[in-house]
Amino acid sequence: MPPYLLGLRLGGRRVLVVGGGRVAQRRVPALLDAGADVVVVSPHVTATLEGLAERGRITWHRRPFEPGDCAGAWLVQAVTDDAKVNGDVVAEADAARIWSVRADDAESSPAWTPASGHAGDATVGVLLGGDPRRAAGIRDAVVEGLRDGALESRHSRRKPAGVALVGGGPGDPGLITVRGRQLLAMADVVVTDRLAPGGLLDELAADVEVIDAAKIPYGRTVAQDHINACLVEHARRGRFVVRLKGGDPFVFGRGGEEALYCARHGVPVTVVPGITSAVAVPSAAGIPVTHRGVSQEFHVVSAHVPPDHPDSTVDWAVLGRANGTLVLLMAVERMALIASALMRYGRSSDTPVAVIQDGTLPGQRTLTATLGTVAGEMAAGEVRPPAIVVVGDVVNVAREIDMIRADMGRDP
Repeated sequence: MPPYLLGLRLGGRRVLVVGGGRVAQRRVPALLDAGADVVVVSPHVTATLEGLAERGRITWHRRPFEPGDCAGAWLVQAVTDDAKVNGDVVAEADAARIWSVRADDAESSPAWTPASGHAGDATVGVLLGGDPRRAAGIRDAVVEGLRDGALESRHSRRKPAGVALVGGGPGDPGLITVRGRQLLAMADVVVTDRLAPGGLLDELAADVEVIDAAKIPYGRTVAQDHINACLVEHARRGRFVVRLKGGDPFVFGRGGEEALYCARHGVPVTVVPGITSAVAVPSAAGIPVTHRGVSQEFHVVSAHVPPDHPDSTVDWAVLGRANGTLVLLMAVERMALIASALMRYGRSSDTPVAVIQDGTLPGQRTLTATLGTVAGEMAAGEVRPPAIVVVGDVVNVAREIDMIRADMGRDP
């Protein structure tokens, strides 16, 4: 007979887990996420479970299962690698009319744990007569459909309201967050940036209104005041608005201004962080912004105005004296002035520099130079925005990685 599916609300309720191996390590986090008071009985546990016990997240009794351990539990998980112990645990739970799950023998288990997953506020559970691999495959397909919006409905009674400021990541559509993709699939209106992942717009339903709010460097631009008013206007008409931005909304994305404007006009705002290009683009080029023994700090700087400009709030003197990594955004047209200032304040002209154009996109390319030569090499290489500039010895780490890769497979 098919099982009867039920969602257990375990908040504050005692759940006994007998066994401390890999199966327990998989199941305990889900029980904690459900708010259960988890008690683990096992002579030994994995390092992860031991860490949870040390932090007080679970109670660990460092001993074998003993009669009476099931008392007071609402649910029991028998997950040892000893069939006899698992049988004894289930027998005691049955005698006390406590539901139990036996991991090693589906046919002898009073209850089954479904292959489960989460997508937003949806919880998916799949049971297939004790076939966990097939259940997991179906679970994955459903969760993926919910996460990428294929199974989501913009006409749900629980559709979000107001405005969502969504960080789209550094450019590759696959690098948007799961939550960002979910909300994008539910949008009635999408107000998009030039640096937002445009490939995601092709996946929107035909009736979604897409508004281009691009700001092109040294070219056509949409005033920020107009963008703010647009968000509020559509939200007040009962439409769910997604403001799709490149990178992270609050990292040189003017997301704070938009959030303030919406809040002041009574429009609810949801902020979905994104992967900032300041870290993601160097990573995509193989450059770690921090590296043990090389740099234990990094500074992210907006260089939309040059050093010594009255509107600049950057302390270039401090950055010139610092030894950490510098990540410069919007620096392409001002790199000669920036390099000159950094060298004037103490950075060596031999400091390695990398310039990554179109990071994470198919056309990504990297130019390497030194602080003394970078401006000229950028001009010769016709580097154009968007590009990220990395200044510091971490650039050499990427070179070392590339050299090792190039040597792999060669004869000694």
